[in-house]
Amino acid sequence: MSRAFVKEGTGDLDPLPDIPVSQHPNWVTASGLASLRARLAETQARLATLRARPDRLDKLPEAAAERDIRYLEARLATATLVTPPDTPTEVAFATEITVADEDGAERRYRITGEDEADAAKGWISLHAPLARALIGAVPGDSVTWARPAGAVELEVLSIRAAAWP
Repeated sequence: MSRAFVKEGTGDLDPLPDIPVSQHPNWVTASGLASLRARLAETQARLATLRARPDRLDKLPEAAAERDIRYLEARLATATLVTPPDTPTEVAFATEITVADEDGAERRYRITGEDEADAAKGWISLHAPLARALIGAVPGDSVTWARPAGAVELEVLSIRAAAWP
């Protein structure tokens, strides 16, 4: 067998490509900032554990942890702490909104930073289409949420300061 096309080297991996960092402003709440810091500490601890393994033949987990650390450090470096309003009068960052759809079904959403977004909890990124449709609305307003499956009319029922964990 020809060895002409076999790459020989030190066994080290090339760095994994970085996770793309959003070009949007990185607004965070205090809990979002704390969560980013905790995720960074956890990832650094995981990397230390991986590096302490006696058998380090598979270095891909280390490379992934290093990549994740670079991402989290970049997010922390660009984080802008935003204090939620005490008594919001319109939909804004760090508010919780209750809306009703055309069938009267009610749903609650919280507008968060990108790193805090969690669809299962109803926490949506400030830059998500639904958040963009809601920003600036007041109770009683109707907004159109343009979705790929079709536009939905939502009535804003209430707005309050989000209670952060």
